Amino acid sequence: MSQEHFPAPESGMLLSYFLTVADVPRSRAFYTDVLGGELVLAENPCTVRLANSWIIMNPGGGPTPDKPGITLHPPQDPSTATCFLNIRVADIQAVHEEWSARGAEFVTPPIDRKAEIRCYLRDPDGYLIELGQATGMLRGVYADPPAGRT
Repeated sequence: MSQEHFPAPESGMLLSYFLTVADVPRSRAFYTDVLGGELVLAENPCTVRLANSWIIMNPGGGPTPDKPGITLHPPQDPSTATCFLNIRVADIQAVHEEWSARGAEFVTPPIDRKAEIRCYLRDPDGYLIELGQATGMLRGVYADPPAGRT
């Protein structure tokens, strides 16, 4: 394990993202081989440094003393999502091409949404990942409000 890259701040805090996965080796390979992350710890929990963040992965399981009544499991319905990983890049076309060549399967190609160009992909467990590049928002052009809002 690379201690210098392990997400353990000496002061303050940092943010990492925990994923409950069905198959740790499969997910580890996706986040390292496809997305280009750096393996920090192989298991218990698997930890991958991805750019300036960390993805932490472990199998699901039942309640524990620190989370009584809570069971962890990977997504069960690919048509719904309650959260997603948001990755911002400087050149979305280049990253889309690189990750596609490595086996990433995107929901759509990058789409210009005025404020940003974005697209989505899923990891092996079905977690949704947004890949985006700020464009218009850098010039004060922001996203349209969600449907039904003005």
